[in-house]
Amino acid sequence: MSETPITASDSTSHTSLADGAVQPSDDLIAAIDLGSNSFHMVVAQEFQGEIRTLEKRGQKVQLAAGLDDNNQLSEAAQQRGLECLREFAQRIQGMNPERVSVLATNALRAARNRQEFIVRAEEILGYPIEVIAGREEARLIYLGVSHTLADDQGKRLVVDIGGGSTEFIIGSRFEPKALESLHMGCVSFTQRFFKDGLITASHFQEAVNAARQELQNIESAYKKLGWKNAVGSSGTIRAAEQAVMENGWSQEGLTRDGLNQLRQRLLQFNHVDEVDLPGVKPERAQVFIGGMAILTAIFDAFDIEVMTYSDGALREGALWDLVGRSTHEDVRNRVVHSLMERFYVDEAQAERVRDTALQLFKQVKKDWRLAGSWKHWLAWAAQLHEIGLSIAHAGFHKHGAYLLRYSDLLGFTRQGQATLGFLVRSHRRRYPLEDMAVLSSTQRDTVLKLSLLLRLAVLLNHSRGAHPVPTPELQLGEQAIDLILPAGWLEQHPMTARDLASEVQYFGEIDWQLSFR
Repeated sequence: MSETPITASDSTSHTSLADGAVQPSDDLIAAIDLGSNSFHMVVAQEFQGEIRTLEKRGQKVQLAAGLDDNNQLSEAAQQRGLECLREFAQRIQGMNPERVSVLATNALRAARNRQEFIVRAEEILGYPIEVIAGREEARLIYLGVSHTLADDQGKRLVVDIGGGSTEFIIGSRFEPKALESLHMGCVSFTQRFFKDGLITASHFQEAVNAARQELQNIESAYKKLGWKNAVGSSGTIRAAEQAVMENGWSQEGLTRDGLNQLRQRLLQFNHVDEVDLPGVKPERAQVFIGGMAILTAIFDAFDIEVMTYSDGALREGALWDLVGRSTHEDVRNRVVHSLMERFYVDEAQAERVRDTALQLFKQVKKDWRLAGSWKHWLAWAAQLHEIGLSIAHAGFHKHGAYLLRYSDLLGFTRQGQATLGFLVRSHRRRYPLEDMAVLSSTQRDTVLKLSLLLRLAVLLNHSRGAHPVPTPELQLGEQAIDLILPAGWLEQHPMTARDLASEVQYFGEIDWQLSFR
């Protein structure tokens, strides 16, 4: 397994404790990218809204190469990934979980047994692993790239060729205008078109044609939107640019002519094991031919004359996303409000439920040992709990859960969307315990507790503002909640008392006790 470490002194990034132990400082942030070809880690220090990189590490894991015809991830591929993560875990040990982002991309999106790998990997890392959708991957890539470029006017096309997918983004400054992810990558194309590592001109053309066919899905729309500059990120494009410049085929950037000369030189090799090009590392050479076919198709489809390389990528975007969340620029808030508008959510009712839920959260946070970030999930679920009403009233909690689980929601990972979906699904009627299987095993207990708070908040606000709702006092026991309302309030609101009596039964079905007075 090849490793490419880039390290910097981090002597200012730790605080010494009295017993001699070392504790990471609160200004440290880290992102780990579980890519289809390589795993990458970056550790940085946040200072006054800027990021200073302290350490970068990357290892070729080729997770996508371990997928069989049934999209089962082989044990050998899993072991390669776990071995890499054992090293990464040493560096991020003890960091604030809210300051660490571990993201998985196409290979784990495709793997049917991904949960098996994720459980083992989370035990090693000590942090949750989030599988992100293709468009969310594209958003984070653009965020990482845009922070490495001049903050100038004009739209740019950003292309990132990964191991199993390729992302395309058109954006201006820090805002993406179009986001797409296509199912073609350097590992998957090398395996598909260059079987046994054999390189031929006919196989290369087949790969280019297949990439062009994929590009037809976005070609017209992207050309219509237009761009001023083309920018590439990640390994294939970096290697291609370095190769054309070191061979003297271009003075600056990856040009069309330089790419053509590089392709001609590459096709002189008969096998991927023979590929030996200045600027192309041996581990990259193994999958370079597949990436070059995709890159050739991209230049042809979009009439690109020159593409510049950016060192920003998914992991840098994940860091900036963490920084944005800490400075109240969380894209997820915008997405939630957009969903509320799109599906005609009663905003006044959503706000009432949210406010009650957060008041309850404040009371239980310490006893239930809930991280402060969980209040955001509770608030989002409260704001969206009636989203399914736009489809039908009957079973609207199920409709809402489906929308949240399977829509493309920028800023949310697949596990995050599953969490929102479960909270919305479980806010009324019987508990869908079978749906908990889609949640991370380390978070199921917490999400269940949040759902209890949301249920109570929704129930107390059934009147939809017809009368003031007091904040009840919650007294907690072992899997028990005693809800205390002002004296005489329940007698004055018999419908709420009846609803609470029904809720006692629902709580009991999941081995919780609810009492009220």
